[in-house]
Amino acid sequence: SIPLTSKSIPKHSSMIMFAGSGSISDGAGASIGGDVEMQPMGVSKHALDADHHHHDEDLELHGPLLLSSDDGPGSNGFDDSPASRRPPIRPQVFRQRWVQLGYLSILALLSDWVCFSTASIPDVFEEAYPGHSSSGLIDKFLFMNVVSCLAVTDVVARFGLQRCIKASAALMALGCWMRSGLGIVPVIFEALGMREDFTFMDTKVHDIPLFGLPPYPVIVAGTLMVGMAQPFFQCTPPLLSAQWFASNERATSTAIALNFNQVGIATAFLVGGEMADGYDGMMQYFALIAILCTVAAAGTFLQFQSLPPVPPSASEVEKFQKGQLHREPPFYVSVCSFFSTPGFTRPLAAFICSIAITNVVGAFIDEVMERGGVSDRRAVAWAGCGFELAIVLGGIVLGKYVDRTKEYKRVTLACIALSLIFVLPLGLTEHWFGKEPVLLVISLFMLGFFVGPVQPINAELAVDV
Repeated sequence: SIPLTSKSIPKHSSMIMFAGSGSISDGAGASIGGDVEMQPMGVSKHALDADHHHHDEDLELHGPLLLSSDDGPGSNGFDDSPASRRPPIRPQVFRQRWVQLGYLSILALLSDWVCFSTASIPDVFEEAYPGHSSSGLIDKFLFMNVVSCLAVTDVVARFGLQRCIKASAALMALGCWMRSGLGIVPVIFEALGMREDFTFMDTKVHDIPLFGLPPYPVIVAGTLMVGMAQPFFQCTPPLLSAQWFASNERATSTAIALNFNQVGIATAFLVGGEMADGYDGMMQYFALIAILCTVAAAGTFLQFQSLPPVPPSASEVEKFQKGQLHREPPFYVSVCSFFSTPGFTRPLAAFICSIAITNVVGAFIDEVMERGGVSDRRAVAWAGCGFELAIVLGGIVLGKYVDRTKEYKRVTLACIALSLIFVLPLGLTEHWFGKEPVLLVISLFMLGFFVGPVQPINAELAVDV
């Protein structure tokens, strides 16, 4: 391996010239040090110098040149075959990258929609499933999410991003159909105006409607399946950005995919609050989610690709040239390495603090709003939607500021301090305005604006550390 220090070589010449301090390995451990210059046999140094002088637009060399002392075409162990004279790989981006990002973002949106689908309708859910709570179902989803997160790195490294995303999309669609059950049948007949003509849809098995919402164990199983699939949509945007996007596009593409998680939660509050006003509305609501997940899975199978024909950045070109030599370490090895790195645990703690607040407020939004005098289901749903959109807006505004200034610590401390101020009114039973929800709603939105951005800011800080 020879470190190249010469700036260029003539485009039309097959010579190889090395100038400056370097070394040549002969493949057996010996090396030649010092200034080395090579030229084709039969060509004078004066002619080469003259030729090099007249070509100022010569092609630049980047990276190491691998040499071998094995016998082969050419002289002195150099390969003069056409393959050895191929131009270097130039990074290139393709329009398909936006298709890739679109599907990953939509799948992330749908998975978080499923997670918080009942957060804005806890009373409707508890009427359909007496003795069970909406927050309990969300807990089960998130526990399965954590378990699946531990396996994402190793599974993607083994099977590739494309296979994992397709399999996870199919798993999510299947889980949504288990949550919906046969309730879509009366929904379809009602849409066609034919429900009253078919009495078989009123059939019950053990006092449970056959063509209604499924039993609670079935809906839990479907929820766990979606929870298992979700980390493959939430943990992989940085990998997709690295594989498909140029270096100056990665931050934007990753932020888009991650923000769709919050958009999915906002959608759950908005659509759930408007549609699921009773048992029949909840059937229609779950059927809609199942249909959308099926469409997204079908599109993923048809259009989601593996890798671009040409890497998008110099770093990905280097990985491509290394081929199988580049391996991601196992998950447990990475974890040990991260926790032994000074400064890693602090952004991790800030990240946990932020996501704990956003998830708890989102899951118990109905109780939070009722304390402030807001009990109307639609008003609660719109408040939850506004909270999630405030998180997205804060991430955009404060994220851009941190990208420009790199003030990770100062912004994080300010956000946590302000979050402490705005979270206090959410726990008060009586406000200064009596039962007027002004203080509550303002505090809710400001809390989302400041506590939400702590997650992406500290995720980026942990990567930099």
